[in-house]
Amino acid sequence: MTATTSPGGATRLPRGVRIGYGSGSVATGAFGTVPGLMLLPYLTDELGIAALWAGVIVFLPKAWDVVLNPVAGRISDRTVDPAGPRRPWLLRAGLMLAGAFALIFAAPDLGSQWLEAGWVLVFFVLAASAYAFFQVPYVAMPAEITTSYDERTRLMTWRVAILAFTIMLAGATAPVIRDAVGGRDGYRVMGVVMSLVILVGVVSAWWGTRHAPIGAVSAGAGSLREQLRVVGRARDFRVLLTTFVLQALATGCMLAGVAYVAEDLLGRSGAATVLFVCFVGPALLLTPLWARWGERVGKKQGYVASSLVLAAGAALAVLARGGNDVWTFVATGLVGVGYAGCQVFPMAMLPDVAAVDAARTGENRAGVYTGVWTAGETLGLALGPAVFALMLALGGYLSSEGRDISQPDSALTAIALGFSLVPAALTILSLWWLRQYTLDPAEVAASSVGEEGAIRA
Repeated sequence: MTATTSPGGATRLPRGVRIGYGSGSVATGAFGTVPGLMLLPYLTDELGIAALWAGVIVFLPKAWDVVLNPVAGRISDRTVDPAGPRRPWLLRAGLMLAGAFALIFAAPDLGSQWLEAGWVLVFFVLAASAYAFFQVPYVAMPAEITTSYDERTRLMTWRVAILAFTIMLAGATAPVIRDAVGGRDGYRVMGVVMSLVILVGVVSAWWGTRHAPIGAVSAGAGSLREQLRVVGRARDFRVLLTTFVLQALATGCMLAGVAYVAEDLLGRSGAATVLFVCFVGPALLLTPLWARWGERVGKKQGYVASSLVLAAGAALAVLARGGNDVWTFVATGLVGVGYAGCQVFPMAMLPDVAAVDAARTGENRAGVYTGVWTAGETLGLALGPAVFALMLALGGYLSSEGRDISQPDSALTAIALGFSLVPAALTILSLWWLRQYTLDPAEVAASSVGEEGAIRA
C-alpha cells in the first residue's frame, strides 16, 4: 500500500477544504437539476415531440453514462498526477461539460422536429460523457481526503448544503429565465446562464481542493471486469447502491413532473419556482441538523428516518390533483426535509464502504466503487423522467409547439400520480434493501487505523 502524500487521517479538515470540495456540487447540482426539470417540457411543449419519444431522448444519454461511469472510475484510479488521481479531471471534464450543456438547448430551427431532437440528443450525450469524467472522480475524493468516519459526514454536510442551494438557484431561476425571454430564445438564454453556473462550480472545486490531503493506496490489479466483479460481491455496497438508485428514480420522477404540476394542475407556470423554493429551502436549512442527528444515532438510522419523511411528503403531494396550491407546497417542503437526509447519509456511507475494502485488500478501488455508484444514480435519475414520460403517454398527454392545449382528465391524473404516489412507493420499497446494510462505525474506525498504519509503513 502506497500513498502520494500524507492522508487526512482522523483529524478535522480545514473549513476551506470542506467548502472547496463542496463547491463542486454547484456543477453537479445544476447539471442534475436543469435537464431533469426543463428538457422533457422543452421536447414536448416547444419542439412538439411526442411524450414517449421525448422520454427516450432524455433517457438514452443517461443510459450511456451508466456504461461510461465505471470506466471513468477505473481511469481516474490509474491517473498519475502531482495533484492526485482525481483533481485534474475536475477541470478537464468540467470545461467540456459547461460548453456542451449550453448547446443542448440551443437547437436552431432546422425545419424538422426530428433533426432538432437529434441536435438535443447529440449534445446531451456529449455533456453526459463529460459529466461522467467530472462526477466520478469528484465523488471518489472523500475516501482519500480523510479516513475519519465522522469527518466524512461533515464533508458531505457541506456538499449537500451547497447542492441544495444550487438546486434552489438553478431550479427556481431556470423557468424564470425561460419565461422572461419566451419561446426557444428563452431556453437558449437559460442554457447559457446555467452553463456559466456549472463553470463556476467546476473552477471552484478544482481551485478549492488544491490544499486537500491526498491519501491513496495502490490501484487495484486486474481488468475492469474483475474489479467490477469484486465490487459487486461487496454486500453492504450492493444494498446501499440499490437503495440509493430507487430513491434517485423517485426523485427523478418528481423533478420531471414539476413543470407539469405547475402548469397543468396548479394552473400557473410561476408555481414551478415556488415548488423549488419549498423543496430546497428546508433541505438547505436542515442539512446540518440531519448530520448532527446522524452522529448521535448512526448513519443508517438517519437514512431510514429521512427516507420515511421523503415518502410521506411525496404521498401527500397527490393533493396537487385537486389544484390545491397550499397543500402541494407543504408536501413539497416535507419532501425537501427528507431529501436533505437522503443525500447526506448515503454519500457519507459510500466512502466508508470503499475505505473498508481498501483496508482489507490493500488496493484502491474508490474510483471503481464511485463509478458504479454514479452509474446507478445516473440510471435512477434517467429512469425517473422516462417513467414520468411513460405515465404521460398512458394518460394521453397532448404535446404542443408552444401552444396552449387543454389536457384530458386522464393526463392530469397521470401527472399527479407520477409526481406523488409513484415516488412515495419507490422510496418505501428502497428501505427493504437498506435494512440489510450492516457496516458499523467500529468496523470503519478499525479500517481507518489499518489504512493509516499501512500508509505510514
